[in-house]
Amino acid sequence: MPQAITIVGDGAMATVMGLLLDGQGHRVTLFGRDPDAIATLIQTRVNQRYLPGYRLPESLRFTADSARSFRDAQLIVSAIPTQYLRGLWRGLAPHVPAGVGIVSVSKGIEKDTLLRPTQIIADVLHDAGGDDPDGSPRPLATLSGPTIADELAKCLPATVAAAADDDGFARLLQDTFATHWFRVYTNDDLLGVELAGATKNCIALAAGMLDGLQAGINAKSALLSRGLAEITRLGVAMGASAQTFFGVTGVGDLATTCFSPTGRNRTCGEALGRGRKLDEVLAEIPGVVEGVPTAKAVVALAGKYRVEMPICSAIYRVLFEGLDPLDGIQQLMTREPKAETLG
Repeated sequence: MPQAITIVGDGAMATVMGLLLDGQGHRVTLFGRDPDAIATLIQTRVNQRYLPGYRLPESLRFTADSARSFRDAQLIVSAIPTQYLRGLWRGLAPHVPAGVGIVSVSKGIEKDTLLRPTQIIADVLHDAGGDDPDGSPRPLATLSGPTIADELAKCLPATVAAAADDDGFARLLQDTFATHWFRVYTNDDLLGVELAGATKNCIALAAGMLDGLQAGINAKSALLSRGLAEITRLGVAMGASAQTFFGVTGVGDLATTCFSPTGRNRTCGEALGRGRKLDEVLAEIPGVVEGVPTAKAVVALAGKYRVEMPICSAIYRVLFEGLDPLDGIQQLMTREPKAETLG
């Protein structure tokens, strides 16, 4: 049954979610906070900065008016980079209708609070008095998996998971988003799915550095396997299921992010591996490289939960302490020999 759906954000993933949902016959409104950018989208019907080459249908509506954006909304999709979620949702909170579920497609961890996207949204709405009148929690979920925006815009086959504490809401999202080319599983491990989506970006930065150093496929494959082991260790220590990290939202998303030539995190890492400075690399990449701020959060979480994460720690030192990527690799390769473990 067609729904009125509001998408918060105007980046690549927000736009491609709009295309997908509009194609399913839903009434979709895309909200962006920059009036000039929204006016350009309305006039040109092309998101030239984030998703060039795809004309957006006339039925897909755009607005920069936060009060109007949620009018009649039956579902809200949050597609904002994690570090900007809190500020943007604070402004939107007074206009969010009670009881309407929110699904996040963001992948990151807030560097100051160490909260995941759905936790940030819940925190902001609670502080703004945006909980349901009867005191019940608002339905919150994440939609995550290997989702390269350009491939989704071409309707190439993709598989994701809708993860929520509320199984009924997860199944609703499954029905809402699924198409003949976009397969949606349900998952009850919201913590694990969001954590996997965030931490894999740190490993993707490392994979890009290997590419920049021309270290080879052997090294990159080893990095993926050991990177998966350490992000799984963190997830389990925090209460997530190890199984989640070996599914489509874990190793599936990790592999895509590390090997995709267009992925922002891998691309950033490659430039760093070639000797470029972080600030100038970030200035050239459109959109947000989520792995950079998330690396701070991951190292903080590793310390909090006493989890050894040598790859993520090395990435942190490259990003923020001036460690040369080549020296970082050499330090990882010369660590004390031990038996291989996966957790």
